[in-house]
Amino acid sequence: MSSVHLLRHGHVHNPNKVLYGRLPEFRLSDAGQAMAQAVADDLVAREVPVGRVIASPLLRAQQTAAPIAQAYGLDIVTEERIIEAENAYEGTVLQSGAKDFIHPRNWWMLRNPFRPSWGEPYTEQRERMWAAIRDAAQANPDSDTVMVSHQLPIWVARRSYENRRFLHDPRSRECGLASLTSFEFKDGEPVSMSYREPAAHIEAPR
Repeated sequence: MSSVHLLRHGHVHNPNKVLYGRLPEFRLSDAGQAMAQAVADDLVAREVPVGRVIASPLLRAQQTAAPIAQAYGLDIVTEERIIEAENAYEGTVLQSGAKDFIHPRNWWMLRNPFRPSWGEPYTEQRERMWAAIRDAAQANPDSDTVMVSHQLPIWVARRSYENRRFLHDPRSRECGLASLTSFEFKDGEPVSMSYREPAAHIEAPR
């Protein structure tokens, strides 16, 4: 059996607290670079047989993938289908955090949390993520694949696998920075899931 490991990117340099979404210029912070290296070191130490490294086209994902690709002597394959979810708040400065979302000017965007009305539908995220995951497993059946993506698409993929509804409190997501959500495949189908945080010892700046 082989596994597909969904890796969330590391901590991002974002001193102005911008909800960056799909904005292209946001890079890893120093802590994020350390997280990416910690994951690569962990995979090598555990002798995980990584045969393919895939990443979202966004800079932070590509930078997170780089140490793993280097450790295994692989090129990074860019995959558009595992990009961050679209979000109507993209580019917004959120100085007060989540409280900024519920300002009266935003109430119309919050009208349907089941879809959700403020961004890419959960069902579309599920379809593109699982299409990419299944294609990755099929393309590399004899070794493991690491796919560097983003928190919400990874969480949606996991909730789909677990047959749980998509509506959730974002604070409840078990998908930390540089965490691995791994699916083991047998005969082309995912048969188990596991979760690890190999970079949890690295403190992310607030």
